[in-house]
Amino acid sequence: MTHKWWQNAVVYQIYPQSFQDSNHDGIGDLPGIVKRLDYLKKLGVDVLWLNPIYDSPLKDNGYDIADYEKVLPTYGSMADFDEMLKQIHAHGLKLLMDLVVNHTSDKHRWFQESKQSKDNQYADYYIWRDPVDGHEPNNWHAAFGGPAWTYVPERGQYYLHLFAPGQPDLNWENPKVRESVWNIMRFWLDKGVDGFRMDVINLISKPAGLPDAPEPATYGMVEDLVADGPKLNDYLHEMNDKVLSHYDVMTVGEMPGSTPEDAIAYTGLDSHELNMVFQFEHVHLSPNPDPRLGKWDDTPVKLTELKKALSRWQKALDGKGWNSLYWNNHDQPRAVSRFATDDPKYRVRAAKMLGTTLHMMQGTPFVYEGEELGMTNVKYTRLDQYEDLEALNSYHQIVDQEKIIDGKTMLKYMACRSRDHARTPMQWDDSLNAGFSDVKPWFALNPNYKQINAKEAIDDKQSVFYHYQKLIQLRHQSDLIKFGSYEELDPSDDQVFAYRRRYQGKTLLVLSNFTAQAVSRDYSQATASDLLISNYDDDKGTTLRPYESKVYLFPVCKIKLEI
Repeated sequence: MTHKWWQNAVVYQIYPQSFQDSNHDGIGDLPGIVKRLDYLKKLGVDVLWLNPIYDSPLKDNGYDIADYEKVLPTYGSMADFDEMLKQIHAHGLKLLMDLVVNHTSDKHRWFQESKQSKDNQYADYYIWRDPVDGHEPNNWHAAFGGPAWTYVPERGQYYLHLFAPGQPDLNWENPKVRESVWNIMRFWLDKGVDGFRMDVINLISKPAGLPDAPEPATYGMVEDLVADGPKLNDYLHEMNDKVLSHYDVMTVGEMPGSTPEDAIAYTGLDSHELNMVFQFEHVHLSPNPDPRLGKWDDTPVKLTELKKALSRWQKALDGKGWNSLYWNNHDQPRAVSRFATDDPKYRVRAAKMLGTTLHMMQGTPFVYEGEELGMTNVKYTRLDQYEDLEALNSYHQIVDQEKIIDGKTMLKYMACRSRDHARTPMQWDDSLNAGFSDVKPWFALNPNYKQINAKEAIDDKQSVFYHYQKLIQLRHQSDLIKFGSYEELDPSDDQVFAYRRRYQGKTLLVLSNFTAQAVSRDYSQATASDLLISNYDDDKGTTLRPYESKVYLFPVCKIKLEI
């Protein structure tokens, strides 16, 4: 098997709005990213993934695109983009763009034309249906609350939007839509970008007849109906044939609801579709027992369930496909707060432990901005502190309209699971506005920025930053880390995540204590040849101290043959 460049890479995700302001308006921008390239190079990452930077009314923070070939003026101009790309490549880095083509903005000219009549050139660019008995065509609910259908009087029809009403779904059945998408991709690839992260790409093929969801018609159930539709493989094959195969690029498809078996079909090492998928099994753990509440809950994730989810993907894709590895992204709460602890006593060790646990697995690691600092959730207590559409809509629907739970309980759940936790401005230093901007930022900073910031981390050789730097260096140097097989150890252990990796006779043993207590585990550590990395300064052998994580290397086994 020929190894690809993206199998050796580590990706750093940038949420542009919150990364670095350069023009004194409180909003991150493209020149701001250029300003921080030396920092990213020091960390050691290879690829930068930008959340959408296209022109947008920002109903969903840029995932509602009004013009795919124009930069949002708030972020800069196309000249700024060209200069940023030039500087990224000059630093030896690559750029991954966010491709959002399940839906557009309702302000996109395609939709503006489409909604006018049933007989214009864009009439079939979106999914339109007649009313059924005077109401919506089916009972689907949208991701951000309310029905997945909105009525347009000009056409006398409803259009489908699996997300916000301002995000109408494209009709991929229409070959003209697909060709328009291929042209968008070529536009950016011809500029020199190095690939795409594809937003909810497994939702583009809708089920025949758009059948009703089982009651209650929550979005989760609709997602199950829509995900991995009947023509998805055909569309991805066509995308590869018409566009991707003509460039040396990296592709990762966001695929909520997909199984490892699905992923192998879309990303198999011998397939001609995508390189890897973002799966959601581990980040969707601990949903509320009441299905009407979906993800909104504050129950801690059980380690046994976390191990089961991650191990399932490691074992299933080994030798058949390629994993993406992530704890954090723009849609998830901060990992150290959710999967470990943000208690100041243990936060640094816990953040290092999570990093080690993930980066020693097979796949391409993704680091989300601030993860390398151990940034935490914000301790929100009021509704007016939130900004995200999903959180606000969910509160009003669950508390005000349906009265399923009270506001205090919902705020408690949002404090654990809101997407806002990932979107607070990057914490660069302890100065006013954390070095993100010299004016009031678009979104309030996490108050702990005076203690948790990049300047403090770079000045401290024991920081989370340098631990991540070493993890990245180890991956670059080791085929065992990149390509080794995976063996889960003691899946029922609810305190320690232990696994082995094997490749060409060498073995790695990874041990991570997910608790605040010292525990003892013996996996023959004493016979290891080297301790590759640890988040403590010394090694107590079979003892694992609170949130301790350590990786042992075992030499090639030499078997004496008797003749």
